[in-house]
Amino acid sequence: MNTPAFSVCVYCGSRSGTLPAYTEVARQVGTWIGQHNGQLVYGGGNNGLMGMVAQATADAGGRVVGIIPQALQTTENTRTACTELHVVNTMHERKHMMAERADVFLALPGGIGTFEELFEVWTWRQLGYHDKPIGLLNTAGYYDGLLSFTQSSVQAGFLNDWQMDLIRSGTEPTTLLRELVQAAGFAPESKLNRI
Repeated sequence: MNTPAFSVCVYCGSRSGTLPAYTEVARQVGTWIGQHNGQLVYGGGNNGLMGMVAQATADAGGRVVGIIPQALQTTENTRTACTELHVVNTMHERKHMMAERADVFLALPGGIGTFEELFEVWTWRQLGYHDKPIGLLNTAGYYDGLLSFTQSSVQAGFLNDWQMDLIRSGTEPTTLLRELVQAAGFAPESKLNRI
């Protein structure tokens, strides 16, 4: 297998959610990563959207790096078929390793764990701990409420527009992925524009 051109850290649900659009977008994200010689970095589970994005990445020829805490191996159904699987002791180790291995971050629909991971890397970026692009995939309006709430935080004086500008949101996975990867300084061939 070739050295990956870039690494995308994907945060998403360990459940599938209620709409078929959620699993479809996870499949599209994984397929795009694999077709562009990318590497998926994710939480190492086989359930829900996590399992879907990992399977789609692998099916499309991409590398899959799973990072899972020992305590979650059963509940998140560890994907043993990862290209690399790292079993760590704590959630802090998991998140740190995921961030270290990533060139860009992308949040798909998910629950409280996804929210926490998104807000952590967003916080780290605004503090200058990293300068990696962050994307929010707003599938079927899933994040409309969150985006509205953060805008109300700007109006209330607790966030600034420049902090909001640290996250790119979009509804079309291939467009958002292309923008993130290019913003990180990667332009893997003209394939980015073909697929």
